[in-house]
Amino acid sequence: MDQLTAHLDRGWDLAQQGDVRGAEASARQALEIDPNAPEVHNLLGFVAALEGEAEAAVEHYKSALALDEGYFDAMLNLAEVLVHPLGELDEAIDQCDEAISWAENDEELADAMLIKIDALLAKHDEAGAKRAVAALPDGPFESPRYDFLIGRAKFEVADVEGASPWIERAIERDGENPDPHYYRALIREARGEHLLAAASFLTVRRLDELAPPREGAMSSASFEQSVRAALKALDPALRRFVEVADVYVTPLPGLEVVADGVDPRAPMLLDGLSTPERPGPPCARIFVYQRNVERMVGIATEIVDELVATLEFEITSTFLEDRRSDAGRPKAKHELN
Repeated sequence: MDQLTAHLDRGWDLAQQGDVRGAEASARQALEIDPNAPEVHNLLGFVAALEGEAEAAVEHYKSALALDEGYFDAMLNLAEVLVHPLGELDEAIDQCDEAISWAENDEELADAMLIKIDALLAKHDEAGAKRAVAALPDGPFESPRYDFLIGRAKFEVADVEGASPWIERAIERDGENPDPHYYRALIREARGEHLLAAASFLTVRRLDELAPPREGAMSSASFEQSVRAALKALDPALRRFVEVADVYVTPLPGLEVVADGVDPRAPMLLDGLSTPERPGPPCARIFVYQRNVERMVGIATEIVDELVATLEFEITSTFLEDRRSDAGRPKAKHELN
């Protein structure tokens, strides 16, 4: 193995382990050896994206493509950053179409089309997303990852029955992955099979608990400080609803609330809400679920912004938009889209 390949391999290994600084150091060493290697710029782009430097990531990916116009991985990485966090959706769709023209097999075609579907859904172009979903390859695929992602895409365009066999196949092939179980629960909910949905949500809760914390996860004390910072950052008109609430940080919702219908991946729960029968503060308790919040963000520096956005959504939907008896129920993921 030559030095360039060794540095690149080490850089990707470190990036996958969450060691961003180590990955960047390896990438810089590779850059010194060959500044014109497109693989080096692709790795630098990936590292920049991990660091939250989306614009820098775009520049690195574009440099990789300038050196190799058919570099498929760089096309996909660029498209992903354009979708999130940059929200440059039209450019992302164009990039996906370019990648589709270079795809050499069903896996590559599915990878490009799935990112395109995400961009179309983010644009609220449901008709375009449905057309793209209908054009996805049928497989079979070597990895169960594609079974899940295609099933999820079908569900997101409201093709519940079309999604079901893909999700069931993903569970058959990789039953310890909680994500297909989550979509099985959503499918069961959509069918009105509430007891079966609750059973699936409990499976998700169990599997999520077994998974190790993600690399670089904050300590519970640091995360609680972020929650406090987010509460202080709220607009006073919203903060008044929760300013006397006790705050509890826990990794995941408890089994008992999941069994009662709370989404196991809800980021937070406003509890102790006042009613005419039980007057009191607007909200007495806030439960914040650290792992679920961390799942929603790419890097730790985005935690406070994500918490502020989630608090704004929950307070608005609970106190300002929805006065029904279930106003305090956390919205499931599919209700947020």
